[in-house]
Amino acid sequence: MNYDKCGVFIAGLRKEIGYTQKELAEKLMLSDKAVSKWERGLSMPDITILMPLAEALGVTVTEILQGEKTKETTSISPSTVEELLTKTILLSTKEEQIVRAQKRKHRVAVYIACVSVVLLEVLILSLLGYSNQKLFTDLFLVEFLMLLFGGWFCLIIKEVLPDFYDEDCIGFYTDGIFRINIAGMHFNNTNWPHILRVGRVTTQSVAVLFPILYGILSWCFSHIWESYRLVITLAPVFAVSIPIIIVGKKYE
Repeated sequence: MNYDKCGVFIAGLRKEIGYTQKELAEKLMLSDKAVSKWERGLSMPDITILMPLAEALGVTVTEILQGEKTKETTSISPSTVEELLTKTILLSTKEEQIVRAQKRKHRVAVYIACVSVVLLEVLILSLLGYSNQKLFTDLFLVEFLMLLFGGWFCLIIKEVLPDFYDEDCIGFYTDGIFRINIAGMHFNNTNWPHILRVGRVTTQSVAVLFPILYGILSWCFSHIWESYRLVITLAPVFAVSIPIIIVGKKYE
């Protein structure tokens, strides 16, 4: 399958009709970057987009895959059509795997940076005169939980839920020792990507920001820290769980 040929064909049809890349993308509910990649031969439309794309451009799916219009007198065998569709599915799967691998590398890099920043913050607090015992007592639980769940969200957790989550109303997710259970909310592959994104952002943000908050309160407002230590220590739990509940219910 020739990416460049298909891209030129799609671009030509789009211009004949008078669509801009943005207008075609809007009809397909995609970004204009996706259309641009097709036309530059950098990728192929996903298998789920082929039919809507063919309808928008006034051609058949087979013509898009071949990168040219088929003459009316030309008959294409079912085996040829099947081969084209099979190649498209394989290419889409390969592209998806590449994208997932790239995203995972990015998440690993961000998580390592997060852990490094936390260690640097603890070192700075130690240099400012905080004893190891005090730092352990005040920071360990929050930082341990945030980095533990942050690592789970970034490195271990499954990107796609099993099919039965979409078929049944399941209100919990279990993965080894980890478990998410939110009353009144069901997990499925519609809200799952949003839950993962929020989980990654909140756990790592809290891990980085909590030592700063602790340093400010314990250094400048020690009476507030001593009076509300338990409340402040529990606050990160709500800072992580509440956004997950919000996006989970919104996209459920």
